[in-house]
Amino acid sequence: MANIFLSSAHNTYGQDKPYTSLNTPELNDIITYINEEHLDELLGFLNAFTPISTAELDNIEVKLTRVYAEGLGLQVQTKNTESPSTNAQNHPEQSQTFFIAFPAAITHPDELQIQYIALKQKADKKLGKKTIKLTKQVFDVQDSYRVSKNMLRLELNMPTLNNTNGTSNPTSVPINEAGYAYLFDLEHNALIKDTTADNIDDSKNTSRLARSHCYYTLRKAWHTPAGIQAWVDVFLHGNTPGGNWANSLQAGDTVVTKREFPEKIEHLRDGQALLIADETSMPTVARLLELWENPTPPLVVSVTQNAADQRYFDTVKIRSGIDGSITNRIDSNSERTTKNTVKDNFTVLPIVTDQQCSGQHLASLIDNTIGNYLIDQPIKIDKVWGALEASTVKALRPMLRERLDLSRAEVVIKVYWRQD
Repeated sequence: MANIFLSSAHNTYGQDKPYTSLNTPELNDIITYINEEHLDELLGFLNAFTPISTAELDNIEVKLTRVYAEGLGLQVQTKNTESPSTNAQNHPEQSQTFFIAFPAAITHPDELQIQYIALKQKADKKLGKKTIKLTKQVFDVQDSYRVSKNMLRLELNMPTLNNTNGTSNPTSVPINEAGYAYLFDLEHNALIKDTTADNIDDSKNTSRLARSHCYYTLRKAWHTPAGIQAWVDVFLHGNTPGGNWANSLQAGDTVVTKREFPEKIEHLRDGQALLIADETSMPTVARLLELWENPTPPLVVSVTQNAADQRYFDTVKIRSGIDGSITNRIDSNSERTTKNTVKDNFTVLPIVTDQQCSGQHLASLIDNTIGNYLIDQPIKIDKVWGALEASTVKALRPMLRERLDLSRAEVVIKVYWRQD
């Protein structure tokens, strides 16, 4: 590894002038959240805007320490067995502060999200990566129905756009991506409903605005002569804004999305993969399986509150969404093989909690389930992808890294929802 660190007298790369500190109480929570859930993005900022190369990223630790009006302050240090804070104190020459400038300065933390997204878009473009899109999309609702006890499928359509010469333009809806997320505008349908009924209640509207948007994964999309057809699967659990919104939709309604977010799944292209899903991330795993091009089938851990929702994967066939693939079924109980004789069966380890379960308890349950399976089936897990509740993710990451002896880059477990 090249020595990326400057001398201790010059350890503030890109920070040659004072910046404006933002001292508001909510910033500490924001900084903690970014450090826990967006480390990959911080590393991307370093790769795009500092002398640190891609090869060097595996040998450093990065931590967001300050948010200024003009940008972010990132502390970087080389990895060793000491804790980050101890390492920085004992070896100041191996700790360096980098300043990453926003495209435009902010005056309040409320403006941070816009500039953070703009910074990520700029970094991803420079690195040649897919990124967040701030794009409005409008879909027509065609139908809705249950695909398992508590999973509601929305069938959506986006009509083909036509040029003035009558030819069709392709839309931006991704056909061959797993985990692609849309930020749905729940308020759009609430306002239409209220306007149609001519019965606007200000107190009810205030309640709606507490959660006016919600992310849902694009389960599947495909081209038809009439345009793009798409499925969006929504887990219905209790009295939630997103579940109530999905349940209220009827054929002929329109739904609007305001933001799009690609999933980080590139590391799953080779090696033995482990996929971990609860009801919120089952649509991502289902599409991953259909588009699976890794020669080795994955191991899937499926966590549900209700045993009946384990049936969600019953109709999912691995590699069934790859164009041109040929699958030969010998008999109903046999393993299936593709035309290149690679087995395309996958194993599901079901976990049924019987009630809402999260945090340390669920993380231990998942870890023990995996450990017990590996005793009987001594395979080597090389890569992990999962998405669960925030406190579960925080507890599970270090457990799996220790059990499977994997690096941070090899264990990608995302936060798809929060208990509160």
